[in-house]
Amino acid sequence: MTQHIGELNPPNRLMLTPGPSSMDPRVYRALASPLVGHLDPWFKGCMDDTQVLLRQIFQTENRLTMPLSASGSGGIEASVVNSLEEGDEAIICVNGVFSDRMAVIASHTAAKLTKVEAPYGKPVDAEDVRRAGKGRKIKIVGLAQGETSSGVLTQIEPFRKVADELGALLVVDTVASLAAVPLHVDRERVDICFSGTQKAISAPPGMSPITVSPRAEEAFRNRKTKVQSWYFDLTTAMNYWGKERLYHHTPPVSLIYALREAMRIVVEEGLEARWERHRVNQLALIAGIEAMGLELLVKRPADRLPTVTAMMIPDGIDDAKVRNQLLDEFNIEIAGGLGPLKSKIWRIGLMGHCSQKPYVLLFLAALEKTLLDQGFRVPSGAGVGAAIHSYAHAHSEAATVSR
Repeated sequence: MTQHIGELNPPNRLMLTPGPSSMDPRVYRALASPLVGHLDPWFKGCMDDTQVLLRQIFQTENRLTMPLSASGSGGIEASVVNSLEEGDEAIICVNGVFSDRMAVIASHTAAKLTKVEAPYGKPVDAEDVRRAGKGRKIKIVGLAQGETSSGVLTQIEPFRKVADELGALLVVDTVASLAAVPLHVDRERVDICFSGTQKAISAPPGMSPITVSPRAEEAFRNRKTKVQSWYFDLTTAMNYWGKERLYHHTPPVSLIYALREAMRIVVEEGLEARWERHRVNQLALIAGIEAMGLELLVKRPADRLPTVTAMMIPDGIDDAKVRNQLLDEFNIEIAGGLGPLKSKIWRIGLMGHCSQKPYVLLFLAALEKTLLDQGFRVPSGAGVGAAIHSYAHAHSEAATVSR
């Protein structure tokens, strides 16, 4: 039976989710560029540009720096399976769904796994990791700088110190933080760092940037057994992204075009300016949320991830009804909670292109109207007013610093 399928015509949403984020028009134009072969001499130059930009954004000189042809979860898998083999021990810091995914992947290897946990909404305590690893030979310590499922930011420095004491490689998930939160891979001595393209870089989903220190590369070379994944074996995948440009697999050429352009926009803005933009916009969002009488999951300001704000769903309010009304009436998409936080929180993403003042104010106004329709009393204009005051305060602070 023949069924007619019409021309593709997706809606133009404002993606205030924890990913994917909306993209700059220049990235869409890059996606529409003519396709060339993945071994084309011109494309090899495009690959060179992509790696140069990636090293700038990661703040590293690591030779092994490339985008994997996979989502951020592929970055987790590559980091874990290249590091661990039978006889190794791993400590994974778990405070959310995606840091737990690192632990789940580690459990698929022959290594011994120890999870050090914290409640969702709080970072893991580095002292707990120190106690868990005391007297043992630990191969990796893994953590998420930004836990997407709960909006928690974890400081890297204390874990680097503990990893040094344990003789371990430090593996850091920056899927929700890269290009939006201060990160200096070389200065902070992160051994393996991976991310995702669809979040604060604001490129399409489907690639996972990764960078590996010389120390971690040496550990890979000294493995006694083969990496259990052929596709994610970084020593062979790097043959394509290295000087040889030897065929490994067919990469998503158009996604690499888009990633190159999105990263060029990041560097054009400047990393420090971009970090500050994300900080200021989240502060305004939080001011608006709290002025509306709503609560945040993450209580300590220092623990709040600038790209993902987790707010508690008020008693008596239907999670799906609010999200559906925001989508249907205002064309705004936000996310609900995952795992134990399902139906308990909304997650608001201010990532990359979406971290803008007009979008923050629009969202707060839309949320006020939606909550009123759902029976939750909100002081009229309180959210937008508080956000405007927050922006004015940030502007005056910036003016004082520049004098």
